[in-house]
Amino acid sequence: MRSSLPLPLRMAGYLVVALLLAFVLLPVLVVTVAAFNEQAILSFPPQSWSWKWFERVFTYPDFRNGFRASLIVTAWASVLALAIGTALAIAVKRMDFAGKQTLQAILLSPLVIPHFTLGLGLLMLTAQFNVGRNYAVVILCHVMLVLPFVLRSVYVSMENLDERLEQAAASLGASPVRVLWTVTIPLLAPGLFGGWLFAAIMSFNEFTASLFITNQSTQTLPVTMYNYVREYADPTLAALSVVYIVVTASLLVVANQFLGLGKVLNIEQGR
Repeated sequence: MRSSLPLPLRMAGYLVVALLLAFVLLPVLVVTVAAFNEQAILSFPPQSWSWKWFERVFTYPDFRNGFRASLIVTAWASVLALAIGTALAIAVKRMDFAGKQTLQAILLSPLVIPHFTLGLGLLMLTAQFNVGRNYAVVILCHVMLVLPFVLRSVYVSMENLDERLEQAAASLGASPVRVLWTVTIPLLAPGLFGGWLFAAIMSFNEFTASLFITNQSTQTLPVTMYNYVREYADPTLAALSVVYIVVTASLLVVANQFLGLGKVLNIEQGR
């Protein structure tokens, strides 16, 4: 079908794709180049070049504290979301019960509800019950935000799971718990890892809701970046953004290389 199209239409299609890629990647390119500006001001293009802002990224105390807080929140939120999301995905897939559709809608609602709404709501609840803005509140917020991504990943893996393997194990005398841990979980491993990976990335990058529910001791790295840009206008944030992009892209490329995230997320059909 593609080869039967006239040459002008094919060229127009390539041009549209190129323009879309340029539109998406142009801000990334500008930020990357600006990160190497030697002057202590964000400008493009730089008049001279320097790596000193990348050094500041790793030496500025607030960034180190924010990074540590983000690791704590991300580790707990991603693991809890994985455990809760896996249990809910199995229940939704394998069980029929009243209110099933309503439960699914509630679990997926963070995808459509603005994150600041959730953050503001939790802030009001913590104030109402005199609960401090501690790590538990931040982790709870992040679990709710990333749970839909875990549900999606695990549910797609459940769709591709051959239930006859579980039935065969059960017919050979394996208990339901043993079937779960020796057959179901290993077969769901790519989906579980994919769900955890996306939950970790989304949690680590979450800003809007975190802005409402963190304080000086629990503020995550994105909140620290926001506070930094309110005081300084140097290219440090551009350098930190480059580090963010490189690390996140590397994780996704490695995960896709070993797991095939397209199949995990049902973007491409399994063979």
